[in-house]
Amino acid sequence: QLQLVESGGGLVQPGGSLRLSCNAASGFTGFTLDYYAIGWFRQAPGKEREGISCISGRGERFVYKDSVKGRFTISKDKAKNTVYLQMNNLKPEDTGVYYCAADNICSKREYSFEDWGQGTQVTVSS
Repeated sequence: QLQLVESGGGLVQPGGSLRLSCNAASGFTGFTLDYYAIGWFRQAPGKEREGISCISGRGERFVYKDSVKGRFTISKDKAKNTVYLQMNNLKPEDTGVYYCAADNICSKREYSFEDWGQGTQVTVSS
């Protein structure tokens, strides 16, 4: 089981940028993100949680929302056990609570993921 902690959310004006971080920790000696897929999910007010992007243990990247393609980029720093979501040209419809989650393989389905962070709020508003 992984412990995931998100950070980097906040209030930003439309057109602005934020970088979310998801730091992963485990009690297992020799833990590495090489064996885990990390996904980013978003839950907008009054809506269900949806998959945004995922990066596999091998570094393959997936983007599941057409509305964020070209604006959001997922990456990871294995040395820091941290996955990032760089969000540029933010729009009001990007507002929501962003969660990271971990499992063996990438998927846009939240039920595929076993371990979750507590979420970080992103608000895009002028």
